[in-house]
Amino acid sequence: MSEPARRPPARAALSSGSDRVFQILILALASVIVLVFVLSVIELGREAWPALQTFGGHFFTGRTWNPVGGTFGAASMIAGTLVTSLAALMISVPLAVASALFVAEYAPKWLANPVGYLIELLAAVPSVVYGLWALFVIAPVLGRWQTAYFLDPANLPTLTRCNNLWAEGQTSLQCFFVPTGAGGRGLALAVIILTVMILPYTASVARDVIRLVPQDQREAMYALGATRWEVISRAVLPYARAGILGGVILALGRALGETLAVAMVIGDSQEMIRSLWGNASTLASVIANQFGDAQEALHRSSVVALGLSLFVLSVAVNFAARWLIARLTPKGIQ
Repeated sequence: MSEPARRPPARAALSSGSDRVFQILILALASVIVLVFVLSVIELGREAWPALQTFGGHFFTGRTWNPVGGTFGAASMIAGTLVTSLAALMISVPLAVASALFVAEYAPKWLANPVGYLIELLAAVPSVVYGLWALFVIAPVLGRWQTAYFLDPANLPTLTRCNNLWAEGQTSLQCFFVPTGAGGRGLALAVIILTVMILPYTASVARDVIRLVPQDQREAMYALGATRWEVISRAVLPYARAGILGGVILALGRALGETLAVAMVIGDSQEMIRSLWGNASTLASVIANQFGDAQEALHRSSVVALGLSLFVLSVAVNFAARWLIARLTPKGIQ
């Protein structure tokens, strides 16, 4: 008759002095992150309080940003941040997932590794280099296209109608895509450069999670007579969707906070967005352009309030991402 299996010793019995010291050390280091987060909120809130107390909720809904007149409203910057980030995300995500599928599923190994390295190399390029490349390469092309649009007599009725709407502070869906004579710089150029900058984040994460999908799932689908696309769409992508979403949120966080490249190309206009081709601004670009020149206390406080708004927006996006990832992650691998 075999002896009954011994019960494992209690957890406390396995603990030693070194274990307790290590546990305290890890807890202390983890608490530093929470402490930095709390101190950041407190400091930003303290510096932004004069502006928030003066303007109240109108600070986030007001459309006028006038340092000379002492009136500050961040609605146009918030809209610019959301439009540039979401538009860049809509363009980059299909490209990133397609490149990840090519590298992970279709490309031979001798080609997959170099292509993967080149995609990841995009993330290592400094922001100022992207900004200069956009100004010297992409902006002239967009400027020539806008000039040709203005010189075409067939477009004169549309331009006249849109100019009248813009003069009245209004816009329409058609006028949103009409050039405004920004000479290449503007919202569209910022979206293009952000698309290139955030693409490697989603692509790299998507490639890694696609490669982590168990081979058994692929073989089971092939055994049922599925094609390669059916295997990818029904076995690979559903299993990897949580990881891909994580890469998308990582890219969104980069897009929301990108400063230098966007500040160089977006045109720095604090007016409400009226055209995809017009000048605009984001929260980060206004902070970069005006923080050093903000001499008045209210102006400086308003710029810090923009930073607080961007901080809160980033935190909200991350919390929403964690919730979505938890909902989309297969139960067996949570």
